[in-house]
Amino acid sequence: MHAKFTELTPDLYAYLVAHNRPPDPVLRDLAEETAALGAISMMQIAPEQGALLTFLGRLLGARRAVEVGTFTGYSAISIARGLAPDGQLLCCDLSEEWAGIARRYFTRAGLADRITLRIAPAIDTLRGLPRRPEIDLAFVDADKTGYRAYYEELLPRLRPGGVIGFDNVLWNGQVIDRTDTSGDTAALRALNDFLVGDERVDLVMLPVSDGLTLVRKR
Repeated sequence: MHAKFTELTPDLYAYLVAHNRPPDPVLRDLAEETAALGAISMMQIAPEQGALLTFLGRLLGARRAVEVGTFTGYSAISIARGLAPDGQLLCCDLSEEWAGIARRYFTRAGLADRITLRIAPAIDTLRGLPRRPEIDLAFVDADKTGYRAYYEELLPRLRPGGVIGFDNVLWNGQVIDRTDTSGDTAALRALNDFLVGDERVDLVMLPVSDGLTLVRKR
């Protein structure tokens, strides 16, 4: 197989970010407030991921979206901004502390009436949704050991042609380290192996940030 890829140095990554539309003041301030939380801020998506989520929503003409793992709200705002004018986003998270930050920025972005944030185990929230294929776009960025279960709950509720995105599928390169048998790494490795052979969907894995897999329901 011919290997054709460009390694991203810090300078080249800065160039890439500079040649995407810059985050507006809402996202910029949210990123800064999240960074102030310390090491946990690594859970926030990269700015180019946010731009891609908005782009995907607009490309799909999405009206119904679901997010599993909201953290402080950067990805949720990105998704909601890509929805149709009457679109709605359901967010799932467990932390009221992080949700408090997210809700402030949802309001500031003018999206508070378009985003519902439920503080509960995501698997319970998903199982409580009508089992109808009406979701256009979903984004999963939560506990890695739960990814497969979230997928199996989301897929029947995804319309044909709808898309699910999974973040962190390269896991800082640990997915190819067979000596790493930790729960998160093993779960991501198993998910990646499963999805590539799942005949229910089309798939592309992309080297965006820490790896992003997009599946489209057939």
